[in-house]
Amino acid sequence: MTQPPASAVDVRNFGCRLNIAEGENIRIAAGEAGVSDAVIFNSCAVTDEAVRQTRQAVRRALRENPERPVFVTGCAAELEADKFAAMGAVVVKNDAKGDIASYNGGHAAHKIAAPYQPALSGADHARAFLGVQTGCSHSCTFCATVLARGSANSATGASVIAAARTALKRGQKEIILTGVDLASFGDDSQSSLASLVENLLALDGLHRLRLSSLDPDRIDDALFALITQETRIMPHVHLSLQAGDDMILKRMKRRHNRAEAVDLVARLKQARPEIAIGADLIAGFPTEDDAMFANSLALIDDCDIIFGHIFPYSPRAGTPAARMPQVGRALAKERAAMMRAANERRRHAWMDAQIGQSASMLVERDGMTGHAANFAALTLTTPAPAGTIQAVHLRTRDGDRMIAERIAA
Repeated sequence: MTQPPASAVDVRNFGCRLNIAEGENIRIAAGEAGVSDAVIFNSCAVTDEAVRQTRQAVRRALRENPERPVFVTGCAAELEADKFAAMGAVVVKNDAKGDIASYNGGHAAHKIAAPYQPALSGADHARAFLGVQTGCSHSCTFCATVLARGSANSATGASVIAAARTALKRGQKEIILTGVDLASFGDDSQSSLASLVENLLALDGLHRLRLSSLDPDRIDDALFALITQETRIMPHVHLSLQAGDDMILKRMKRRHNRAEAVDLVARLKQARPEIAIGADLIAGFPTEDDAMFANSLALIDDCDIIFGHIFPYSPRAGTPAARMPQVGRALAKERAAMMRAANERRRHAWMDAQIGQSASMLVERDGMTGHAANFAALTLTTPAPAGTIQAVHLRTRDGDRMIAERIAA
């Protein structure tokens, strides 16, 4: 969860980068509706744990200040509206979270806004999170997101460019494109993610562009060329892999197989060796036996995964996977822990290999921490102005962060 500085409208974002971006739309809408001294939970439902955390936070807020209005929106609120309402919270539909009427007593009706309105995070972020699409038109058997956000819905290219210009005028030098299914951008409007990226790169003042999670089967030749040849696109590719076993991938209804994922990473690394790979991975999917798990575990090495987003499978009500034979929560958690440990070993070895090298670092709002272009987490030995890009020397590793010293201009 990310929690912005306290204000009259206290928006608390759980989960994905898209929620962080949409949180600013919520703040603006609620403020314009005249809401004051209220807390709004922008929830996530990617796992049962994410929903549980939202329920816990809502109960705490209601208990600690019964007179303070509490609103709940986001994916968990969409899937469990009755439960949150029974607690005493006001539930706002996911696709109405940015509407003024949702917070002024108008009870905005559930609607499908077409096209999607871009969501831009606040000026307090050193990096600008820019949501360019929502929803998903695929039918992965484990995922409840389509139930919470509907089918894929893209913003117009012109509206995304306008939002990006706003970020650049604020002085934000890095933009992170995000969405529920980012690679599907433009499928509903005869456009494409590659075309959008090209137009963004034409803007003056854009120093760094980062892409959030991509489906491996949707990286076409045009997008591949941009990722590997355009230096302003950060050398950090996060892939929605989910598993490393072909049978499990089929049962998930994914649209790639193991060999295709390994080949894609090999081609990316051959074309641009400094690319760091991130990946979403699920441990303990229904029917996963020891051999299937071993294939997923080995994928961490086979795809050189540095930044693994690894979590144990948890059944989501209303999804086909919830009706499949389960391996059990305890085993899923055990396997997830094994995968995280393997990923940590690989990440630390990758970081250690960079000691003594130079890097380019975007300094975040505390003036001491930030990320290198390859997404390595850095801590400075001396502070620098937030939002600036600094040339640094990587001195040593401290856990999951590297200690960096500014290089004198």
